[in-house]
Amino acid sequence: MSTLILVPQGAEYQAVCRGLGRVTSSSPQVLAMPMGIEPVRQYLQQLTHNEENRILMMGLCGSLSQNYQVGDIVLYQNCFYQGNLQECHNSFTADIHNQLGDHVSLVKGLTSDACGGRSQRIISTAKEKHHLHQQSGAEVVDMEGYPFLEFFQELPKVQVAILRVVSDDAHHDIPNITSAISADGSLQPLPLAWELIRQPLAGIRLITGSLKGLKALTAVTELLFRAC
Repeated sequence: MSTLILVPQGAEYQAVCRGLGRVTSSSPQVLAMPMGIEPVRQYLQQLTHNEENRILMMGLCGSLSQNYQVGDIVLYQNCFYQGNLQECHNSFTADIHNQLGDHVSLVKGLTSDACGGRSQRIISTAKEKHHLHQQSGAEVVDMEGYPFLEFFQELPKVQVAILRVVSDDAHHDIPNITSAISADGSLQPLPLAWELIRQPLAGIRLITGSLKGLKALTAVTELLFRAC
């Protein structure tokens, strides 16, 4: 059964490609997708996936729970968005869990909501993370999981799963880099740099967490597909 991997464009995509590059057997196809709810929806409508029976979303996420720290690998059971819930495919998720074993934790995901007409919003403060965890029961947050599951619900022959790595914890604030994400779901370097400069301590935390998360993302990609 063939697998297609979707990963947010940029550093996350490069991290997954590095992991696949270390696998000597035939590697699955990996595609770079945009960030954010509406850009992901538009992207999926144009995606050609007829030959793929399994589609795996990979990337980074933020922790909403004190149980998950930077570098932890998480496998979604489901994902919330504005009170709605979408489930991951049980057997595909179980196969990944069996392959990774103690390296991965099963979690409930949350996709961040729209803000001011935008299709994505960074959850940046520890206070908001705690509130979202209490409100929804979700343990991690992303910007793409829900529309991904929602889209493939209409295609029952396609099995979907979500595997991510935590890049910021629930204890600390990170810079609010929402303004650095364009309407098409790409990350803009100059606005990003400005937000990091404006909040240097939080910026350092974001950078170090991202680097650790990306390293773990490369490692779990290699581990998963070396085991396949």
